[in-house]
Amino acid sequence: MKRINTGQKILIVLSICMFALSSCEQEPQKRVNILFAISDDQSFAHTGFAGCEFVNTPAFDRIASEGVYFTNCYAGSPGCAPSRSTIATGRYHWQNEQAGQHASAWLKKFVPFIDMLDLNGYKTGRAGKGVSPFQYARDDNDSLWRATDAGGIIHSDIRYEKGSPEDERTAKGIGPVNYFENFKFFMEKVRDDEPFFFWYGCKEPHLSYEEGSWKRNGKKLADAEVPAFLPDHPIIRGDLLDYAVEIDWFDVHLQRMLDYLEEIGELENTIVIVTSDNGLPFPRGKANAYEFGVRVPFAVSFPKEFPGGRIVEDPISFADLAPTILELTGSSSEGMLPMSGKSFADILNSEEQGIVDSEREYAFAGRERHSCSRYQNWGYPQRVIRSKDYLLIWNMKPERWPAGAPQRYDPDNPEKLLPKYGIAEDGKFTKGWAYTDIGYTPTKAFLIENRDDPKVKPYFDMAHARRPEFELYDVKQDLACLNNLFGVKEYKDIQEKMKQALIAELKKSEDTRVVGPDKEIFDSYLRYSPMREFPPPEYDDISN
Repeated sequence: MKRINTGQKILIVLSICMFALSSCEQEPQKRVNILFAISDDQSFAHTGFAGCEFVNTPAFDRIASEGVYFTNCYAGSPGCAPSRSTIATGRYHWQNEQAGQHASAWLKKFVPFIDMLDLNGYKTGRAGKGVSPFQYARDDNDSLWRATDAGGIIHSDIRYEKGSPEDERTAKGIGPVNYFENFKFFMEKVRDDEPFFFWYGCKEPHLSYEEGSWKRNGKKLADAEVPAFLPDHPIIRGDLLDYAVEIDWFDVHLQRMLDYLEEIGELENTIVIVTSDNGLPFPRGKANAYEFGVRVPFAVSFPKEFPGGRIVEDPISFADLAPTILELTGSSSEGMLPMSGKSFADILNSEEQGIVDSEREYAFAGRERHSCSRYQNWGYPQRVIRSKDYLLIWNMKPERWPAGAPQRYDPDNPEKLLPKYGIAEDGKFTKGWAYTDIGYTPTKAFLIENRDDPKVKPYFDMAHARRPEFELYDVKQDLACLNNLFGVKEYKDIQEKMKQALIAELKKSEDTRVVGPDKEIFDSYLRYSPMREFPPPEYDDISN
């Protein structure tokens, strides 16, 4: 037998070591998971981390403090359906035709990023509200429509049973879905040890609320902070606290999900993203392009990769979410329509805070139809540009009522107009009779019923009166957006720069309101939800 000399032995040992190292390098890394948590109708200011004292949000606060907190995140729209459309596609809602409008059809061609994750080997699932309200395919006749929710598939439907010992809901307005138990079912029965993306779509704090639920939930009227666009009154304070009860509920289930992931050893490998789809559903909030309508809480945590404890001021948009998630998961966008958003993965991986990417100067948003609130189902088109310090709003149809028409036809007698302002003979506001772009709350009723009170009228007008074509606000100094600076000499350079940047982006993204050919097409899309009838504009009284 031939003897092996010392040099040959060394070569053999080195070869074995190199092979071992090569094998280690070839072992696939564990791919990152994503938990995406989105509440329904929560303004940016209403988290404990943001300094709000009348909510209890330890789960959000943990993600914000351990991760990256974005102070200037702008939803796709101040309404749920178009805003969620922007999340799913990475495109402004005005680019998504029917699939960017409230309660219209979702066409197949608007492929959501979740489909890309499915193709990349991710197990995807959802609990609660997905990308809605939209009409998805009902049968084979709807051949151009998507068949399933663009937010993913619900794999179980675990619910609270009213009156059962397990029913722990803290207010009657809270829906029956047990979000955490559905997430746990997905993890244990569906996931199969694959990387996952889970959409936790909480219905809360969407209306309606149980009036006075705050009283048994440990809240105090004195703790409520009333935004400057609403009058400080016990009715408004109580309404805000009922809203807060449902924010707390969203956070409770998020906390349980985080605890569960930590318990099974998956939290360290999970990117957690927490936000809301638009602002609070109060007058001048939701369905308005002001700060409390379209600016939302936003925090991302992944401690093993993203340097935490940072507050970032870069303006970001919901259009940026899809490209970011695709980049973080190493997923292709092939098959999706071109995205307008830009990934902010570089910001997440940075160690900087404040302004991180100086080239990210603006975020964009917009609005079309919110609900059926005007003649022939017309919307209230707005386009929005937000810098770090300023907000510019373009009200494209300033002759229309921003909160909806003040009068509608009686659904039981289509030739009869209901009383103006929705005021019945007893002097009380009747739900659904007027200004229907504002959901019903005691706050809405209070403003309308007391509109002639000199102390209340300015607040009524802020929410309901017609608005100028352009509005400009210094949001650092005027968070409530009360002092319109458009046309003020000292701000002329700012307004012109932002106006031109907005128009350039609308042209680039082929907004039909700007480039045509049919500039009114958004008002023509069918609505697959209950309809209301309103008189034509010539019946409108120009006064309030």
